[in-house]
Amino acid sequence: MVNFTEVTSLQMPELAIYHELSENQLYHYNEPDLGLFIAESPKVIGRALDAGYEPFSFLLEKDQTEKEAAQILERCEKYDVPYYVAESKILTQITGYHLTRGVLCAMKRKPLESVSDLITRTKANRVAVLENVTNPTNAGAIVRNAAALGMDAILFTSGCTDPLYRRAARVSMGCVFQVPWTIIPDAEEFSSLKELGFKTVALALRNDTKVINDPEIKSAEKLAIFLGAEGDGLLPETIASCDWCVKIPMDHGVDSLNVAACSALAFWEFSRQ
Repeated sequence: MVNFTEVTSLQMPELAIYHELSENQLYHYNEPDLGLFIAESPKVIGRALDAGYEPFSFLLEKDQTEKEAAQILERCEKYDVPYYVAESKILTQITGYHLTRGVLCAMKRKPLESVSDLITRTKANRVAVLENVTNPTNAGAIVRNAAALGMDAILFTSGCTDPLYRRAARVSMGCVFQVPWTIIPDAEEFSSLKELGFKTVALALRNDTKVINDPEIKSAEKLAIFLGAEGDGLLPETIASCDWCVKIPMDHGVDSLNVAACSALAFWEFSRQ
């Protein structure tokens, strides 16, 4: 049986994780233990639970306890965690915006796998590599594209936004909990992949490129697809280290696409062998 604590003051110290602490502070919460992240909406929380993440606490709109959140709450009865409820107007004050699904859950992070362990466990042969993608909205959209369009795993460089940031997880529609991912150490960006038998292809705005439906690239048994930062794209040394470079042809004088749109085209093309 879930016991609810009604929120009557925004100053409750237990609520600081929802409206005072930054994403970075949440990441380091409870050090040396692993930190927290905030999952928003029943769908995202449900997918996080499916992936083995455990709740730390809940903050819900009163009306949601017997609506969309009911199934989530039933699943979490086994966890000894606090459940806070508040009126919609109070939740809006806490979060700064209206929650359309009225449910937030602080969740415990899990240890990250090494690149080698992740690839071996998942038997991945199509991998997306994100280099310095700092916008959480773009990162979330790329993750959703990867889940929908045939990527087996995602690797993030240390310069990327955290895939578990609230906006990234929300934009991904919880797909960040469905596609295996980890952080690739900067020193291993290529060595780990090459040791595991991957060919590499860079998406870049260059003239010395192959076409995106090149049969040699598509037929690679294992392929890692590199996508770069918003605006600057991939680092020159990254492009030079890849086996191939591909540019998406465009019309009407358009010279580039948003990295999330680019990812959808690349994943669709390279996942079809």
